[in-house]
Amino acid sequence: MVMNEIERREVNEAIDAADDAIYHLKSARRCLDSAGTWGLFDIFGGNLLTGLIKHSKMASAEREIDDARYALQRFSKELRDVSGFSSIHIGDFLTFADFFFDGFVMDVIVQSKISTAKRQCDDAIRQVESIRKKLVMI
Repeated sequence: MVMNEIERREVNEAIDAADDAIYHLKSARRCLDSAGTWGLFDIFGGNLLTGLIKHSKMASAEREIDDARYALQRFSKELRDVSGFSSIHIGDFLTFADFFFDGFVMDVIVQSKISTAKRQCDDAIRQVESIRKKLVMI
């Protein structure tokens, strides 16, 4: 397929948006890993300090999830501009953070939510990387 300059620019913009989304998704995943580790410390004999650190790590994860959500929205928008691609389905990722940090008091429940968020983050990373690979091959 031979692309004109406008089509090539649209593909490049979609690739750039994919790179940004992948960066924030991976950063969110690292923050979730850290929050999960501190959450386990908190469950198994933690003290006030471990609880504070866990909540700090969760706050960092929440910020990265918000950045990833914005980056995924931008990627979806840019993808609509590329012929042959439709926007990605990001609804699940966009909504999980809304209930993830809504004041759960039991550490075990928080750990479960962290695990769920990590799986959803991994799924989103795989999906964006797969589409990015197809864009590069155009």
